[in-house]
Amino acid sequence: MPAAPDEAGALRKEHRGTRDHGMMRIRLCNDLDWPQLWAILEPVFRAGETYAFAPDIGEDEARRVWMEEPSATYIAEAPDGRALGTYFIKPNQPGLGSHVCNCGYVVGERARGRGVASLMCEHSQEEAVRLGFRAMQYNLVVATNEGAIRLWRRHGFEIVGRLPGAFRHLRFGYVDAFVMYKQLVPGGW
Repeated sequence: MPAAPDEAGALRKEHRGTRDHGMMRIRLCNDLDWPQLWAILEPVFRAGETYAFAPDIGEDEARRVWMEEPSATYIAEAPDGRALGTYFIKPNQPGLGSHVCNCGYVVGERARGRGVASLMCEHSQEEAVRLGFRAMQYNLVVATNEGAIRLWRRHGFEIVGRLPGAFRHLRFGYVDAFVMYKQLVPGGW
């Protein structure tokens, strides 16, 4: 029986295998998942507050960058199959930098504040190691996205660089962004 949300409405972390996290399951996406993912991604991309994609990105282009270019794309779903969030994983750089991965995460508006992003972050780190990556890097964490910054720090990521005015926020104009990094394989390189 799946775990119930606690009093704060957060999903309790009860692993049942590598992909079942209590009240949600994280699995690889397939083509049939795209309509649900686009419903989650589109408002985030249109808002122009956390992702550098053009706010008027078309659905075909969004599908290409979220589903086709990454090494893998995952869906976090409720027991009824409803999409709660999604993330992708891919090499951060080609060739000699391909041992470091990059991920992008989006949680559906109605699922925010329930621990979905945290569980996807944990899952992505496990998957990264399984896929042979040794570290994870977030290239453009918008400074105004304070919740994400707190979450990534809680999961062991460090701010390793500040990029002044690197993000053109649709509401606040040019704002700083951070590069955040975490070594996933202990004991050095």
